[in-house]
Amino acid sequence: MWVLIAMAAGTPIGLALAWFLFLVVVMQTGYAPGLAVVRRFNRRVTNRGVMKSAGQPGASASIIRHVGRSSGKAYATPVGITEAGDDFLISLPYGTSPDWLRNVLAAGRAEAVHEGRTYGVGSPELVPAASVARYQSRTERLGQRVFGVDQVLRLRRTAIEG
Repeated sequence: MWVLIAMAAGTPIGLALAWFLFLVVVMQTGYAPGLAVVRRFNRRVTNRGVMKSAGQPGASASIIRHVGRSSGKAYATPVGITEAGDDFLISLPYGTSPDWLRNVLAAGRAEAVHEGRTYGVGSPELVPAASVARYQSRTERLGQRVFGVDQVLRLRRTAIEG
């Protein structure tokens, strides 16, 4: 199989397939250097494109606004949000180490822009993905299995301070 991928890697489809397989292996194994490559690529390439429509009605991504733990600087990060009653759920394909997640956990609150509306969110809690699967689509659950996601961030909607 790897020979076929190597042969096809010179084509756009081959490159896409090789990148996808790299993603799957890195995400399932949690291989730190590989995760760093994926995060860097997403920050510099993917997120810039996604942020153009994130948070708008019908967009594939929402936005989590958070404040840096040390810097105090405001950040906005595209995330996938699933509504679960008055809660929001965010899958964690990179595990629990991304800066945005550590910032939200440390502050205990953030803002979420979802479907064109801004919500205050708080009481961040890491929960097993299986415990909230009933709120997620089949596609989300499949993605979590493929990428080895076992935890989800649950956020409770709160009033926006200010």
